[in-house]
Amino acid sequence: MHKIGFALICFLATFNLFAQEVTVYDAETGSPVANIAIYNRDKSKTSVSDLNGKANLDVFDRNEKITLKHISYQELETTKSRINKKGNRVYLDLRPEELMEVVMSVSKWEQQKKDIPQKIESLDAQSIAFANPQTSADLLQNSGKVFVQKSQLGGGSPMIRGFATNRLLLSVDGVRMNNAIFRGGNIQNVISIDPYNIRNTEIVFGPGSVIYGSDAIGGVMNFYTRKPRFSFTDSLTVSGNVNYRFATANNENTAHFDLNLGQRNWASYTSITYNDFDNLTMGGHGPESYLRNSYVVRENGQDVLRTNDNPKEQLTTGYDQINFLQKFSYKPNATWNYDLGLHYSETSDFSRYDRLIRPNSTGDGLRSAEWFYGPQKWFMGNLQVTKKGKNKFYDGVKITTAYQFFEESRNDRAFQSVNRYSTQERVNALSMNVDFENKKIGDLRLYYGAEYIFNKVFSEGSVTNIETNVTAPAASRYPDGSTWQTFAGYINGEYKLMPNFTLLSGARYSQVWVDAQFDTTFYPFPFDEADLITGAFTGSLGFSWFPRADLQVTLNGSTGFRAPNIDDVGKVFDSEPGAVVVPNPELEPEYAYNLELGIRKNINDKLVLKGAGFYTYLVDALVRRDFTFNGQSEIIYNGELSSVQAIQNAAKAYVYGFELGMEAFFDENWSLVSNLTITEGTEEDESGEDTPARHAAPTFGDVHLIWKNQKLKADFFLNYNGEIGYQDLALTERSKSYIYATDDEGNPFSPSWYTLNFRSQYQITSALKASFSVENLTNQRYRTYSSGIAAPGTNLIMALGYTF
Repeated sequence: MHKIGFALICFLATFNLFAQEVTVYDAETGSPVANIAIYNRDKSKTSVSDLNGKANLDVFDRNEKITLKHISYQELETTKSRINKKGNRVYLDLRPEELMEVVMSVSKWEQQKKDIPQKIESLDAQSIAFANPQTSADLLQNSGKVFVQKSQLGGGSPMIRGFATNRLLLSVDGVRMNNAIFRGGNIQNVISIDPYNIRNTEIVFGPGSVIYGSDAIGGVMNFYTRKPRFSFTDSLTVSGNVNYRFATANNENTAHFDLNLGQRNWASYTSITYNDFDNLTMGGHGPESYLRNSYVVRENGQDVLRTNDNPKEQLTTGYDQINFLQKFSYKPNATWNYDLGLHYSETSDFSRYDRLIRPNSTGDGLRSAEWFYGPQKWFMGNLQVTKKGKNKFYDGVKITTAYQFFEESRNDRAFQSVNRYSTQERVNALSMNVDFENKKIGDLRLYYGAEYIFNKVFSEGSVTNIETNVTAPAASRYPDGSTWQTFAGYINGEYKLMPNFTLLSGARYSQVWVDAQFDTTFYPFPFDEADLITGAFTGSLGFSWFPRADLQVTLNGSTGFRAPNIDDVGKVFDSEPGAVVVPNPELEPEYAYNLELGIRKNINDKLVLKGAGFYTYLVDALVRRDFTFNGQSEIIYNGELSSVQAIQNAAKAYVYGFELGMEAFFDENWSLVSNLTITEGTEEDESGEDTPARHAAPTFGDVHLIWKNQKLKADFFLNYNGEIGYQDLALTERSKSYIYATDDEGNPFSPSWYTLNFRSQYQITSALKASFSVENLTNQRYRTYSSGIAAPGTNLIMALGYTF
């Protein structure tokens, strides 16, 4: 009798275990989701979640495959037993197209994308995971809307609408990444952002100075990293991911691990990623001038030029990198939220490849025996306090404080020289932002706030005899101990004039201070310091109009500015063979005036056509021009007679172009996506004549044929770049003939190229997925415009991801 009773209890317990309700939550907000359809494979058994997100699973067997589906969320296939192991709770992720409906980059608060007159492109975590990029520079390039230049494997410098480097702004979780030594030359800081940690990337095209201040002339790239997930119950929830990726073109090995711990009121997210990249191998079909035929080794105290046994292997380009992220969130109630983020990234030394292939003056050897960057380090501690709720002056307020540390160095040694010249730079950056949202003034929403930023730059120079290991002081790259700071206030307004017509306008005033003390130990500067105080007023005005439900027209006018920074005012470096840049303490901000028209047409939800045209005029442009130093046009720098140049407000420039896009949906499985960008740009040269702009990218585009179902997504696509002939090359690019192909007249030019590619992702189980891609199927040998390193040849990429 006791055995029967015990068996009955076990039966009832088991029955009860698998008869419990499931509760379905939004993975981002933790809110219950109603009207989730739940069904088995032949749809003979169904259930639907109620207003509280609850649904009864009695009708389903324990191990029967069931699907959870909603128009706004990613489908999920699972079983009742798996749901039970997760505490009868299911978290669904929004579909990518739903994520794109709301953007934060224009006001720092959530706004409907359809109400924004500026062009904004969003890349969500799902699309990033499918593209499976090596770095965040590749992430931007894979979007098909941003052009990326590379001087070495450990890099990637974006170009947007004819602007690049310190005329574009990077931000991470709302914190400005640009610092006082962001330069006009190519910058590599974007690789410090780990693609595995990105929740969403928003790219703002055109000036963003109203919200972001200096540098936001050509565009803004906002990277929002993953947030810790709360439990929404009284028990601790544990989840995470393990990923591995391998690529053949550079023998990449990447490992990633993240862990989320969540309670009702607090949550923690921990992530670590390690990358190991070997030398990059270029393709087999293309210009022979791209081949790495020889390289330098040091033997018996002498530099020796060696023949490369495999000229397609780009010696030396490999490096490794580690990224770490720790986040904590605390939500004591529905009103307050506290978020702390700790980011750290560090690379090994990595060669600047374009300097290693630069020929010597006679053309029969190489100019440099060594040229490498020291470890690139970045740390950011970011604390954000958010308060929501009714107040006399606001409905929401965010206080964001951050500390960042940057470290980088440059090391070069000429062929057959025993002296290695090194400079090391460190920047401490403090920032504080206060941002308000006010939604109570009828159809008007106001966003306003203030910002303060302080940068202190430390710079040291040295020269080391590699035979004796004796190190002596040398000229630093920047004035040591110099500071750059800015204070600004802004207001942005969104007014819904009619249900189908929205106005957006804003204004900002920024004050910028630069203070640099010059050391005359190595160079007799004709000045002791640079003490600049500059101000800038910027504004924007635009509208978004829906004359019909399926047609959108946007028009936006905006201004942007860039104030001189420490790199502009106080830098000493070799800009190109035989030229040296010296400080110029008398500079003013440069200004951009931009006009943009956009059109979007939806045809029966089967075809979406998008287009934008833009025109930007840049005045008082900060450019590198010939200069005199103590009355001399040439000086000795690193043992070489070099012509003198300096950054000056010496030019005007204009850039215009078109951005076209198409999405075609044939059925539930098949779709076609295409993008095309055409950019033209001109700037004045020293004589006042118009010359091609350096950062106006060639015509580029892509076409993707995509097939997907619940388990498999596959993408066969073409990438294309147009030609830039010799006459259309910027003057500074013509002098770098060693990175370009040669036309029939012996002049350098950038050839057109295309690649055919395939990528796929397969959901093996609800927890395990695999990715398989082949880039450059036809093994083309090519360099993207202005890049010193050749792109990968045929590249096989395999990856596995496990979610627990």
